[in-house]
Amino acid sequence: MRETNNIHPVITTCLGVALLLMQTLAQAETNTIERIEWKKVPIRLELVVGQEQRIEFPDEVKVGIQASVRPLLRTQSINGTVYLMAHAPFDTNRIMVRELDSGRIYLFDVTSTQDGATTHPVQIYVTDDSGANDLEVNDSSPERPSYIQLTRFAAQQLYAPSRLVKDNPVITRVPISRNPVDLLHGGAVEAIPLVAWRAKGLYITAIKLTNRTHQAQILDPRDLRGAWLTASFQHHRLFPMGDEADTTAVYLISARPFEVSHPK
Repeated sequence: MRETNNIHPVITTCLGVALLLMQTLAQAETNTIERIEWKKVPIRLELVVGQEQRIEFPDEVKVGIQASVRPLLRTQSINGTVYLMAHAPFDTNRIMVRELDSGRIYLFDVTSTQDGATTHPVQIYVTDDSGANDLEVNDSSPERPSYIQLTRFAAQQLYAPSRLVKDNPVITRVPISRNPVDLLHGGAVEAIPLVAWRAKGLYITAIKLTNRTHQAQILDPRDLRGAWLTASFQHHRLFPMGDEADTTAVYLISARPFEVSHPK
């Protein structure tokens, strides 16, 4: 009897762990992002009635749909992410999505069914960036700055003498909240956004970093929270709190605005 009673908690624990593992795997499956390259060929999407489909783009976009399908399909476009939800089944319809900055146009052939598998978020990416607008042959607009050029621009805006600071018509300032954010794991470093810019589908944000502790801190980009294309520290070491060198800056480049790229 003792041996039998001792087995019960073990079985219960194993079952609990198994259920937790199954739930974790199911959640991971639901959150899996399907990355699709835009190759100027319409992308097929099958929606399930009542299930929201999320599509992420490299830049902010505007969605165009046919009048006949508008009552059947809800569309929302927020900071480069499009949300689609079908209210009823419908046959294939062509949806056009246009990037606001570059003018690039994406085409989707969308159908809706009453029943189907759980949809995954979709991320659209472009590798051939030779032409900004797929429908325009002659594009004389300035080229998009490189990551290095963007970072150098931001650093000059913060540290260079005003007589040396030059404007760039492609790089425009965008509003940003200056409330502290939880940017680095561990909580030892305070992070406050200072200023942000936008340049042809890229965003760069300058963040002030201050040591909160009485120990020196080494800054490692692997400790950053968020989806960043590049991260450049003005200095890689913070002296203890109260030292004149307890503060520096980091320049973060992202495909979306800071508020979207940084996890809440």
